[in-house]
Amino acid sequence: MLLPTASSPDKALPLYQRIAADYAHAMAMGTLQAGERMPSVRALMQRHAVSLSTALQMLRHLEAGGHLEARQRVGYFVRNAEDRALAPPREPDLSQPVEGLDPAHFIGINAHISLLLEQGRQAHVHTDIGGCTPPPGLFDHQALNRVATRLLREDPTLLVQGRSLLANQGNHPDFQQTMARHALASGIRIAPADVLSTTGNSEAVSLALAAVCAPGDMVAVESPTYYGLLQVVESLQLQTLEIPCSPRTGMSIEALELAFQTQPRLKAVVVVPELQMPLGARMPDAHKARLVALCAAHGAALIEDDSYGLFVESEQPVRALKAWDGTGQVIYCQAFNKSLAPGLRQGWMNGGRWHGRVQMLKFAQSRNTQTLAQRLVAEVLGSPMHQRSLARLKQQLRAQREGMARLVARHFPVGTRLSLPPGGLCLWLELPEGFSSAALFTTALAQGIRIAPGSMFSNSGRYEHCLRLACTHPVTPALEEVCRTLGAMACVQLGQGVRA
Repeated sequence: MLLPTASSPDKALPLYQRIAADYAHAMAMGTLQAGERMPSVRALMQRHAVSLSTALQMLRHLEAGGHLEARQRVGYFVRNAEDRALAPPREPDLSQPVEGLDPAHFIGINAHISLLLEQGRQAHVHTDIGGCTPPPGLFDHQALNRVATRLLREDPTLLVQGRSLLANQGNHPDFQQTMARHALASGIRIAPADVLSTTGNSEAVSLALAAVCAPGDMVAVESPTYYGLLQVVESLQLQTLEIPCSPRTGMSIEALELAFQTQPRLKAVVVVPELQMPLGARMPDAHKARLVALCAAHGAALIEDDSYGLFVESEQPVRALKAWDGTGQVIYCQAFNKSLAPGLRQGWMNGGRWHGRVQMLKFAQSRNTQTLAQRLVAEVLGSPMHQRSLARLKQQLRAQREGMARLVARHFPVGTRLSLPPGGLCLWLELPEGFSSAALFTTALAQGIRIAPGSMFSNSGRYEHCLRLACTHPVTPALEEVCRTLGAMACVQLGQGVRA
C-alpha cells in the first residue's frame, strides 16, 4: 500500500486531522481501494512519526467520517465509496465586506422562529429530528434520583430554604466551590465567590448582554448560529452582526477585525468555541488567543458559551477562551442541561470585569436559582458516576452521529454536504442551490417529521439551502425510513431521481 504523508497545509488543524485528510484524499482518488486494509497502528506511528494516541485518533476520525470500518481483531478497512462521508460544508465567502451589511436587516427573527416552532407543536409529529435535547433514556436518571433523594433526606428543609441563599446572592456555597474547581480543567482560575448560579445558558447570555450593551448596540454572532441567541439579542433591543464561521475553525477572526474597524456600536461578541452550534466547529487554541486579544484591544465583551465543551471527544484538555483572559474581558457561561440532566437547567457564569453588574441584574430579575438543582450538580459533577454516564452518553451520540451521516449519504441528493463534528448532538447539511429547507420543513411536517430549517439560524436568510438534523435518536430501520423520506422529498425538489 502506498502511504500518504501529512502534507495538508492547514496548520490550524490538529495533526491527526491533517493526516486523516491525506488518507481521505487518497481514497477519493482511488489510490486506496474499497475493502483494502489500512496499515497497523504501529506502522502508522513509524510512517508518520507520531504517538500511539495520534495514530488512534486519526483512524477513529476516518471511521467517524465514514471512510473506514473497524473489524474486531482484524483492523480498519476502506469503505465502499457509496458509504463514505460527504464533503464538508463550504468555507464562508469572505469577499463580502462587513460594512456593506444593513443593520436594519437584522431584526424580526423572533416572529419567524416562533411561527416555525408553533407549527411544529401543532402538528402530529412522530419523529422529531429538529430539536437537540437528548431523550431521557440517554441519562442515568436512577442515579440522579438517588442523589436527589439522599440530599432531601439529609436536609428535609432544602426545598423551603430561601433567606440563607439570598444572603449569598442566590448561590449555594457548595455549588460555587464545585464550579470553581471544575473550571480549573479548562484553564480558568476564579474564586468560588465569583461563580454566579444561573437557570441554564440562555439566562446567562441574556444577563451578560444586558450588562454590557444598551438598546441599539450591536452584537457580533457566529453565522450560522443558534436561533435562541438571535431571540435573546432581539428581546434586548440589540442588533446582530453576523460574522462568517468556518465549519472547521469557527468564527473568522479576520472578518471580526474588519467589523470592529467599521462598526462603532459593536460592544459584544458571542461565540461557542467548542462544537459550535450548528456547524460543530472547534476553534483552535491559536484562534482563541487571537480572539481574546482582539476583543480586549477594542474594549468589547467576549461572551463565551461553553454549552458543549463536555461533549468534545479529544484526548487533549479543552481550554476555554477564559483561560487566555488577563483583563476580565471574557464573560464565561456554562450549563449542564445537555450533559447532565435536561430537567435541571442548571448553569453558572463569571461576568469578568462586569461581574458586579451581572450579579445585580440576576438578583433583580430572578433572585435564587433552585437550591436542589445547585446541590445536586455540586454533588454529581465530576464524580465517578457522572464520568461513567458522560462517557456512555458520548459513545451513544457518536454512534448516532455516524449512523445518521451514513443515512444522509445514502438517501439525500447528490451534491449534499455534511458536517461531522468530533462530538455534539447534531449534523449540519448544506444542499445544492435551489433547495428550500422551508419547503422541506412544511412537506415533512405534513408526514409527521420535524426538522430545523436553515433559515432559523440566521437573520440574513442566507441558509435557506441548509438544515440541521439532530442525532439524539438511535439509528433504527424506522429512522432510516424517515431519512429515506426526507431524502426523496429533497431529490424531488431539485429535480433529481430519488435514491434507493
